[in-house]
Amino acid sequence: MTAAPQPYVIDCDVLIVGSGAAGLSAAVTAAWHGQKVIVVEKDAVFGGATAWSGGWAWVPCNPLAKRAGIIEDVELPRTYLKHELGERYDPAMIDAFLEAGPRMVAFFERHTRLQFADGNAIADIHGDTPGAGTGGRSVIAAPYNGREVGKLLKRLRKTMRETSFMGMPIMAGPDLAAFLNLTRSLPAAWHVTKRFGRHLIDLALHGRALQLVNGVALVARLAKSAEDLGVLLWESAPVTSLTQDEAGVTGAVVKTARGDIRIRARKAVVLAAGGFANDIERRKALFPRTPTGHEHLALPPLGVNGDGLTLGESAGGQINSDLQSTVAWAPVSRVTHSDGSIGHFPHIIERAKPGIIGVLSNGQRFVNEANGYYDYVTAMVEQAPAGEPVASWLICTHDFQRRYGLGISRPFPIPVGPFIQSGYLKSAYTLEGLARVCGIDTKGLQTTVDDYNRHAQTGQDPQFGRGSTPYNRKQGDPLHKPNPCVAPISKGPFYAVKVEPGCFGTFAGLKTNEHAQVLNADGQAIKGLYAAGTDMASIMGGYYPAGGINLGPALTFGYIAGRHIAGVTQYE
Repeated sequence: MTAAPQPYVIDCDVLIVGSGAAGLSAAVTAAWHGQKVIVVEKDAVFGGATAWSGGWAWVPCNPLAKRAGIIEDVELPRTYLKHELGERYDPAMIDAFLEAGPRMVAFFERHTRLQFADGNAIADIHGDTPGAGTGGRSVIAAPYNGREVGKLLKRLRKTMRETSFMGMPIMAGPDLAAFLNLTRSLPAAWHVTKRFGRHLIDLALHGRALQLVNGVALVARLAKSAEDLGVLLWESAPVTSLTQDEAGVTGAVVKTARGDIRIRARKAVVLAAGGFANDIERRKALFPRTPTGHEHLALPPLGVNGDGLTLGESAGGQINSDLQSTVAWAPVSRVTHSDGSIGHFPHIIERAKPGIIGVLSNGQRFVNEANGYYDYVTAMVEQAPAGEPVASWLICTHDFQRRYGLGISRPFPIPVGPFIQSGYLKSAYTLEGLARVCGIDTKGLQTTVDDYNRHAQTGQDPQFGRGSTPYNRKQGDPLHKPNPCVAPISKGPFYAVKVEPGCFGTFAGLKTNEHAQVLNADGQAIKGLYAAGTDMASIMGGYYPAGGINLGPALTFGYIAGRHIAGVTQYE
């Protein structure tokens, strides 16, 4: 009987499992500090869920804010988090994040291709909480010319289909503002014309967008930095198991087109595979009102299905699911594309614009629609009638849709007819007719809209206080007075889109210490095993205090892990 062939063996210092923000941050940091690093990615392209994200990272007291004259004591964001997280505030983890975050940004700016643009006008979500910031706590990767990425570009995940236009990603800020003001401003129209014209040329010559923004730019800048530093980047290379000895984790077995390869990691393995958004069994066990695991529209790629958590558990790691929420909620609508494929659209932008409300099947509003996406779904899950699938409807007029768009149906001049014909948008000339086609309680919807309109005439929302916080107003329309978030819904035809619970990722993950080391059942660090990103339990305790609270800690704890593995104790 012939013995089974033994896996080919390769040595390195650090093995990174996953190629999103956390994994690439750890890889670049460790490599810059002299480590031999290999990144393995199970999918055929690099970038994970990060590539499909908006790319914002919450990093208080960051260098870009300071350069703009926004100087705040670190006690302010610490106070904000203490009040937001309550009993789930972990001083060691939060202190590590607040200390290392600004240094992480400075490190990448100084030593790598990762450069940032500021989010100095972005407020924290809950403006009434003590310590809430009105700006200066967010950064995003600066736009990146894809030509600078070279041959590596073809190995990177493209922008999410549903959030791009003909494959063209649109950056939040001036870019998005120009598209929304296309018909109201000549400078905006000129910006859009140049931007889209350049994109069409790139499509014709290269088959993809070359002006990279948002999460794609973050991944491209990090991946190119890793390549510059000699990091080996392997795609289509899932890890099948970790290897261990009596001391701890020593490496992993990786499945490749050439067969199994055993990678011996002399110092550490970092798990950064993106959490478990598409792990049906974990969803069924950990998500509320998800009895089969399928009542959920996850936004991350299908490959994000809990591999890192499973690997961590196999080495003795523990999952922390004792959180306010195990899931980073997002309101999502189901999209059927012309080729028959199903996609998911995240409702981030239009909910705060003036002239739209969200209602449950009883026709009643249930939340301040201009609040954060996590807040919207949390309220929907809690208040949707028992015994019914969790869902809500966003309701607006034809004029609103033409001005701001509704879900994946873009504003003027993109035709709205195909979205009505496909059933994505429901439409009727009366609210009664709209309620019937949506399955909403007719009397409840009419009463809700009448009450909303009575106050909206003067820009008021006494029921939920919409437009009362800096975050609300930033998300609204600054040109609409007196309240950028409130306007009547009075003249048909009316439109509605069904919104269901979805997520940007997961919060439950492996328990770690402040160095990103995975902990065993006794609370001790497992030698040679680290976790970052959403493979690591969220330091926010399952809360969502600000936009970018996934990517900010992901980049920061990837940086922390890389330094700790390399034995670096002092900041340069």
